Amino acid sequence: MAHSDIQPERLSSVSVDPAEMASFSRMAADWWDPTGPFKPLHIMNGARLDFIKQTVCAHFNLDPNVDRPLEGLRILDIGCGGGLLCEPMVRLGASVTGVDALERNLKTAKTHAEEMGVEIDYRHGTIEQMVEAGEVLFDVVLNMEVIEHVANPPEFMADCGAMVRPGGIMMCSTINRTLKAFALAIVGAEYVLRWLPRGTHQYAKFVKPVEINRWMTDAGLKVTEQIGMSLNPITNVWTLSVDKSINYVSVGTKNV
Repeated sequence: MAHSDIQPERLSSVSVDPAEMASFSRMAADWWDPTGPFKPLHIMNGARLDFIKQTVCAHFNLDPNVDRPLEGLRILDIGCGGGLLCEPMVRLGASVTGVDALERNLKTAKTHAEEMGVEIDYRHGTIEQMVEAGEVLFDVVLNMEVIEHVANPPEFMADCGAMVRPGGIMMCSTINRTLKAFALAIVGAEYVLRWLPRGTHQYAKFVKPVEINRWMTDAGLKVTEQIGMSLNPITNVWTLSVDKSINYVSVGTKNV
């Protein structure tokens, strides 16, 4: 790779796929542009933020209607990118750590956080490195739109699960490996609507719910919920759905 800020020799192969790193490096400066290559995440953010807040509050018996319902919780956002989830989590009261294998992403995230006056512990590295370093465990681990880009999904999930404290919770969102997902998430989003650069997703790396269930279970987590997310192409609004054939979110909890 030609990017000097990508240092694969320092990063484990479980999380890091060099081709994926190169693709996201080209887009790193555009994270906070709502009309740029990360437009789908900006559109999705409302639905997934509300789901995270409601799910976490229900799990820890917190009131979701107060100004800072996640006060006192430590949250880890894996593959945090430009910080699209980290910043709102801080505003909800959480103490947030964001880790990403691509330094360019973190430069964007840190700059934006400083501009917004938000404190976030951003780290360049991988989840494996955090596990190996004996990092203090987290109440909540967010594993959102990442697993379809890593080199070894089962080992990656095991490392993610290792960072959840006993009694904690992890959320993992991804894209199902179905023909419908291929048609909409790749052909539609990348070639027809051009929401994403071509090659952003690879069909073979999409993940079926049964695979997520197995990997979460193997990681010491109990799958408590799995729900679909659907996009209305006319209104550009995402809603939670029983339809898991394209996008879906899985929730896993770790026993005390």
